[in-house]
Formats: sequence, structure tokens, C-alpha cells
Amino acid sequence: MHLRVILAFAAIFIVWGSTYLAIRYAVAEIPPLLTAGVRHLTAGSVLYAWAWAKGYRATRREWAHSAVVGVLFFLVGHGTLHWAEQSVPSGLAALLVATEPLWIALLLAALGISRLGLRTLVGALLGLAGVWALVGTDVTSGSALSVGAVAILVGAASWGAGVVYAQRAAMPQNPTLRTATTLLCGAAFLLVASLVAGEYNAVATPSWLALGSLAYLIVFGSIVAFTAYYWLLDRYSATLVSTHTYVNPAVAVLLGWAFGGEDVSTTLVLGLLLIAASIALVGTDSPAPVPIAAGERRERSLDHLT
Repeated sequence: MHLRVILAFAAIFIVWGSTYLAIRYAVAEIPPLLTAGVRHLTAGSVLYAWAWAKGYRATRREWAHSAVVGVLFFLVGHGTLHWAEQSVPSGLAALLVATEPLWIALLLAALGISRLGLRTLVGALLGLAGVWALVGTDVTSGSALSVGAVAILVGAASWGAGVVYAQRAAMPQNPTLRTATTLLCGAAFLLVASLVAGEYNAVATPSWLALGSLAYLIVFGSIVAFTAYYWLLDRYSATLVSTHTYVNPAVAVLLGWAFGGEDVSTTLVLGLLLIAASIALVGTDSPAPVPIAAGERRERSLDHLT
């Protein structure tokens, strides 16, 4: 395996696992939608400037599709996550996000792109059991944690829909430009949502820990990891790339325990094992989605250059 591939998988496996604790520190002092919006606006601007300097341009059609992905990935997917981590521990948040491959497989089956096999059905049941083990009691009690947990699950499903959409839409061919356009579109929606929610009135001077966490999210969580993510989606199936959800929860739980004072309970370990088994079954039962043909990508690539 080439070094570039190893580094790209390391970025989405390890770096993304560490971002859950960074999000928790950031949203403790900076409003959540504003945190996500600033994070993606800064990262998207840097990447767009880089792609522009290299001569890459996005067409109107590609910007339109990037806006759809920006809503699914960042407004809903990341907006709910950043908001929920005000009450949900980072390790638990990562475990709930780990249901993403399950949502992808179910959506592909619902759209008739792939079959819903026995392993997927069993995996779905295991995934539901894992989620119930983690937050079932809290959901029935209507606690703040349960509301946050449901929001994260909605975000995970939205992210899965974004993955399926992005692999079939006319997105920019260059991964840096593709990352930039979706980040910028998502940031615009997040900042508008933050304004509507009145978050700007709640902004206070954050600590260096919160600012450092936000900087880490911008540089490593967005610029590095999302570029690697899109680059990998061009070369491997969505199901394989989504296996980062195997490792992210373990990294998040470990860091949350070591640095965030979060408990590692028997229930948390049980949920981790059930969700990991669910992802494994879904991954072995779901064929790779069919991406846009290489010839079509080559034809579209001419639209990017001026």
C-alpha cells in the first residue's frame, strides 16, 4: 500500500477520532453552530485559495451539488454533532456517529443501488441494540443527553446520505477543490443558522483551550482529514472509507477517558462492541457503490480550468 494511502487512512482514522474531544472543549465556551461555521469557513477558504492558485475552478453545476453536500455533511451532520456535544460525552458521540455505514447501506438498499442482504439486516439489528444499550434508558426519560443522542443519530444518517449523493453528483474532480466548495457551502449555511439561533449574542471571550481546540479542528479536523476523506472516496468504496468509524470511537473514548475525565463503563464497552459488529456485517454485505464513470470525470474536468 502506498504511503499516501496509509497517511490518508490514518488522517480519517486517528485525527477524526481526536476531534470529538476537541469539539467538546470548543463548544463548552463558543456557541456550537458558530464553532462549526468558523471551523469550516476558515478551512474551506484556505483550501479554495490553494485550488484557485493551482488553476482549478468549479462550475455553477458543481457549486450547486456542493451546496447539497454542504447541507447534508455540515449543516445537519456537523451542526447536530457540535450542538449535541454540549451535553453528550465525546466518546459516546463518536459511538453514535459510528452508525454511519449502517445508514449508507440502508440508503443504498432503499434506492435500489444494492441489495439488503441477511448480514445487513442482522447488522442493523445489532446496531440498534448497540444504540439502545448506550442511550435507551435516557431516551425514555427524555433527558438532555437523550435529545443530544437523537440529534447525533440524525446527523449520522444525513452524513450517510451525503456520501451516497456525493459519489453520484457532478462534483469538482480535484479533491482539494471538492473539499473547499463543500466546506464553504456548509459554512455559509451554518453561519446563517447560527445567526438565526441568536448565537452571536452569546459570544464571550473564550479561553486558550477553546481557541486551541478550534484551531486544531480547522487545521487537522477539516483541512487535513476532509481532504484525505474526499481523496479516498475517489479511489475506494464508500463502505470501505466509512470503516474509519471502527477506529474513531476507540480513539475518542480513550482520549475522553485520559484527558476529559469521561467514564468508560461496561455499557459503553458493550455498545462499542455491538456497533463494531454491526458495521462489520454491513461492510461485508454491501457492494461498492458505482461512482461516476472515469470518462465522464475527464470530460467534466475541462470545465474546471480557465
